[in-house]
Amino acid sequence: MASIKAKRGQGEKLNLFTLTWPIFLEVFLFMLMGIVDTFMLSALSDDAVSGVGAANQYIHIAILVLEVVGTGAAIVVSQYLGSKRYIEASKISALAVTLNLAVGLLISAGYLIFSRSMMTAMNLQGEVLEYAEQYLSIVGGAIFLQAIINSLAAIIRVHGWTKQTMYISLGMNIIHVVGNYLLIFGKFGFPEMGVQGAAISSVLSRVIALVFFFWLLYQVVEYRIKFQFYITLSKEYIGRILHIGIPAAFEQVIYQVCQLVFIYYATYLGAEALAARQYATNISMFTFLFAIAIGMGTAIIVGRLVGANEKEEAYSRLWKSLKSALMITLTMVILVMIFRYQLIELFTDNPEVIKIASSVLLLSIFLETGRTMNIVIINSLRAAGDARFPVIIGVFSMVLMSLPLGYFLVFYLNMGLPGIWIAIAVDEWTRATIMYFRWKSRAWEKYALVHPEASEKKAIT
Repeated sequence: MASIKAKRGQGEKLNLFTLTWPIFLEVFLFMLMGIVDTFMLSALSDDAVSGVGAANQYIHIAILVLEVVGTGAAIVVSQYLGSKRYIEASKISALAVTLNLAVGLLISAGYLIFSRSMMTAMNLQGEVLEYAEQYLSIVGGAIFLQAIINSLAAIIRVHGWTKQTMYISLGMNIIHVVGNYLLIFGKFGFPEMGVQGAAISSVLSRVIALVFFFWLLYQVVEYRIKFQFYITLSKEYIGRILHIGIPAAFEQVIYQVCQLVFIYYATYLGAEALAARQYATNISMFTFLFAIAIGMGTAIIVGRLVGANEKEEAYSRLWKSLKSALMITLTMVILVMIFRYQLIELFTDNPEVIKIASSVLLLSIFLETGRTMNIVIINSLRAAGDARFPVIIGVFSMVLMSLPLGYFLVFYLNMGLPGIWIAIAVDEWTRATIMYFRWKSRAWEKYALVHPEASEKKAIT
């Protein structure tokens, strides 16, 4: 019979720093891999980069869909761990793997069958179309692997084992780079496969990582997962996962759609403005990396505290984390503002592009501080079970306010790319202000998904 196991560190108080720095490195590596892939494929041709870039738009959408289960399960498991209901936490963990596998298999089948039609719909032609179809059919056809990885990694992190997931992600990235080198360029006797090689390398690295993630899952759970847990579908557990996961994913979809609309606006400003936007965005991503890591780490702690009914401590934990995140973001933004010309010149020597990009980076102090507040507070609201409120406010602020404001600033006031940055900053600060008062009101306290049960606590002790 499976038994409750005493895990080292499970009963200890989680520390934000020990949770956060591995998450930071993991997210940093994920972002860096995209740059490395682009760099390696650029040695083949610009068409290869364009084709893979277009295919990755569909891959990114799939990953957002898969986050519905991963995010929802992580928060539900976190609260069950806080309430010391370890058996149910193990059951939900297994169920999350099964649900994401099912969704992943459906998406994989769609990509295998309709890959060419999907890329043709993006108006791709010639070699770009061929490269895009090759990549999407292989990577997209195996997206179910990423589906399982998403669930496993999220569940392992909420147990406090962020360092271990970072190590596996690092290993996966190294395998991917080596595989790219061998299969794209045909080194050491391997066939020269170009874009197909990059796709196969991506799939193989995920297969290897998946084995280690499963091994880690069985090391971290308090109550050993039985096989029947994977095939027992509980309406109650599924409902709780989707209650958190669907709003969280929907908010991200809204955000990405709004960014696509802003790119559409930028296309009317000329090639220089479009390039400047891309370079400024790439630089900005590294300024809020710390906020993402702190937001995710804080969510793990808040979920545990809410599950343990320690809501006062959860309330104060958020403010401490927010203060740290804002201080780091401000430091990064000031450095970006000081060295903005040097940073942009790493990407281009076009004086017009440098001028436009430097002008929007000056606005980072307004945009990134608001974004940091949203990342940290919204993650904690979700962890407390209050997932729908941020979505409702997001629809109002992002869709009904920032998009019309951006259109007005760009096309009526002729503010160019800075007009888009101002519109996004206004959205971030509008939501940040509302989220600040939402947390301060403590309305989130009534949305806890689970509560401690004396019987199970007694059995564990």
